[in-house]
Amino acid sequence: MSRFPDVPVTDLPDDAVFLDIREQHEWDAGHAPGAVHIPLGQIAERLDEIRDLAGDRQLIVTCKGGGRVRRTLPSLAEYGLDVANLEGGMKAWHEAGKAMESADGSTPTVA
Repeated sequence: MSRFPDVPVTDLPDDAVFLDIREQHEWDAGHAPGAVHIPLGQIAERLDEIRDLAGDRQLIVTCKGGGRVRRTLPSLAEYGLDVANLEGGMKAWHEAGKAMESADGSTPTVA
């Protein structure tokens, strides 16, 4: 069992910061409006930026299905951030019919 909460797509706190850690091509294909994009490979070098974005708000982290998030949450928590996993990742977001947008304006998908 994880020590980090799983937040269902239907229960996202209004004031939470939504961090998408997928790769650029995945983000371009489709992402949640208002989400912050920092690919997994850049997390370590951008921790100060992430902390500044989150402030004292919860950081909801997502990837395609949750695997990358599980590897990332411990380091974000060690940095003092209040973190949670978006349960089911962007696949669940898309399946729930939540708003999405793509980089080129085409129909968004989860890549």
